[in-house]
Amino acid sequence: MQTWPGHAYPLGATFNGTGTNFALYSGVAERVQLCLIDDDGAEQRIDVTEVDASVWHIYLPEIRPGQRYGYRVHGPHDVSEGHRCNRSKLLLDPYAKAIDGQIDGHESLYSYHFGDDSGELNTLDSAGHTMTSVVTNPFFDWGHDHPPETEYHESVIYEAHVRGMTMQHPEVPEDIRGTYAGMAHPAVIAHLVDLGVTALELMPVHQFVQDPPLIERGLTNYWGYNTVGFFAPHNAYSAWGSRGEQVLEFKSLVKAMHAAGIEVILDVVYNHTAEGNHMGPTLSLRGLDNASYYRLVDEDKAHYFDTTGTGNSLLMRSPHVLQLIMDSLRYWITEMHVDGFRFDLAATLARQFHEVDRLSSFFDIIQQDPVISQVKLIAEPWDLGSGGYQVGGFPPLWTEWNGKYRDTVRDFWRGEPSTLGEFASRLTGSSDLYEQTGRTPIASINFVTAHDGFTLRDLVSYNEKHNAANGEDNRDGESHNRSWNCGTEGPTEDLDIRALRSRQQRNFLTTLMLSQGVPMLAHGDELSRTQGGNNNTYAQDNPTSWIDWDLDADAQSLLDFTRALIAFRRDHPVLRRRRFFNGSTSAANGLPELPDIAWFDPSGALMDSQAWNTAYARSLGVFLNGEAIEAPDARGRPVVDDSLLVLINADGQDLDFTLPDSSYGQTWSPVLSTDTAQDLEAELAPEAAVTVTGRSIVILARPATEASRDGADSTDHSS
Repeated sequence: MQTWPGHAYPLGATFNGTGTNFALYSGVAERVQLCLIDDDGAEQRIDVTEVDASVWHIYLPEIRPGQRYGYRVHGPHDVSEGHRCNRSKLLLDPYAKAIDGQIDGHESLYSYHFGDDSGELNTLDSAGHTMTSVVTNPFFDWGHDHPPETEYHESVIYEAHVRGMTMQHPEVPEDIRGTYAGMAHPAVIAHLVDLGVTALELMPVHQFVQDPPLIERGLTNYWGYNTVGFFAPHNAYSAWGSRGEQVLEFKSLVKAMHAAGIEVILDVVYNHTAEGNHMGPTLSLRGLDNASYYRLVDEDKAHYFDTTGTGNSLLMRSPHVLQLIMDSLRYWITEMHVDGFRFDLAATLARQFHEVDRLSSFFDIIQQDPVISQVKLIAEPWDLGSGGYQVGGFPPLWTEWNGKYRDTVRDFWRGEPSTLGEFASRLTGSSDLYEQTGRTPIASINFVTAHDGFTLRDLVSYNEKHNAANGEDNRDGESHNRSWNCGTEGPTEDLDIRALRSRQQRNFLTTLMLSQGVPMLAHGDELSRTQGGNNNTYAQDNPTSWIDWDLDADAQSLLDFTRALIAFRRDHPVLRRRRFFNGSTSAANGLPELPDIAWFDPSGALMDSQAWNTAYARSLGVFLNGEAIEAPDARGRPVVDDSLLVLINADGQDLDFTLPDSSYGQTWSPVLSTDTAQDLEAELAPEAAVTVTGRSIVILARPATEASRDGADSTDHSS
């Protein structure tokens, strides 16, 4: 076969229309062989002889898209020094744009023999038992595709799983269920559009590995947090094939979402890989240059320093690791057109050495990158290492999954004592976490549930986890769910208990949509999805985890309520402020100056320190001034909205609230209640009494004064 020297950049396999350039980094390799795999599995090995700055490269004019390939790296195997090269293992290209096949758990994938403690090197050939890289065609007709570029404060994020979302959808054809094509089906997109979400956050779609121990137990790696290819869409989610078709199918999904005005955010796992600890398989980075890619224990380089709980952590102070991550991010933005990323266990990415460093190289290069810095960057701000819980600790460019929001809101609605003050802070955007670093409410990605834990329905239905199906004797997942005082666990025919559970779901959703920051829904929560009390469905690729689209009356009612709730948030800028409440005031049409926010106890009096610090206080009123939104919109226009009065009763008993005096408005109209059976009067006068059902929320509105609206409409924007 004819070969040319080729180029050291870009890394990976790059088809230019006439042939393919291959480039691979290894700082320890003594010899590198490019292995071309034909359809029958036969292997042709070609020595790569050109090396520049430890990048081995070659150009093959005859190689076209669809060609499968891998590498064999000859080099040191000295585990005491952290080197694990093994030429008997066919290795994946870390920059592969597509990957074919899946590992089968065979002993040849490992560099030791099963049951052998002698340390003898396993030289069984892994070809035929491992995955192969695929040359892809970079060309795609994007048409008029453009990113929606939804502002954070306008965003509603929907976390979803490709299979879980589509496997049981009756309108999605069976042959594309569980695939990117299924996610792009008009019925799925219509659901998202009708719901009102603006961004689809996909659980991992980077190529991942099916863990042999799970397969042996009859389970699978459903969630996908076990990446082996940072550039390749997971091949099992493709309806069309795995020789590059998965790339085209994923691009089509993004294009379809953008056409509907929905952004696509990827949940990415750059903190570790599927090769695991020293007992894991040799699939890619371990065999290429183990010590350059993985963080090893300083005093014992035969073992891996692990802050992820998965066996290994990538070496974030290595320029080659940083280049791999940055190249991957840019690829997904520029070539795949995604709109942002949620970084799994992001605290690990900030560990150059032992501690989490807010000024680490990772953050520095993200900040200065003209491409990556312009998309949505969401951190899961913790890992399992010492000092790993970093909520509020990320740089200004970043937003964060606000774990304190989740915990506080749950505690408040379950009746934990002394939660009122912190609940108020979470409701108003968590300024205690973000304001000191110059960030705004959008830094807080607010959520009550996510893939990891109970669904919303199960959260209010179970006191204990029910994870026996995972085969770990119910030891995995969160330890318990505390008491919800909702009666019997699980399914029940008791109408009162069912009504209370439904109301608690509405309370959580309403709290989420009333809160300053960016709300995130977990897929199916709007449909009252249950997992039967399993709060750790990482291995359940079955109806336990899939959305059931056959809705009963309760589920349909919750869906209708959630649609209306998201629309209510969209229609009220006072719920989507771009700045924290700061005590600013407004006065219009004869009303006295009013603060941008005010807090009331049920008697109608302003909250004082005693009211805030009463251990079992579970109720309060919140006045949101729609005429004191200090930040203008994107075109520089003042924002004026109705003022809202939110009455929150987390106590189990009904409670009478007295509305504020006339200085806050002459007429209040009820617009929403989480007790759908509650009959509210059409208009309420100042200081009127409103009965709020136990464990419910009532929202009242006062229209903005004409003077305020006229002032906003008549502003001169000529400058």
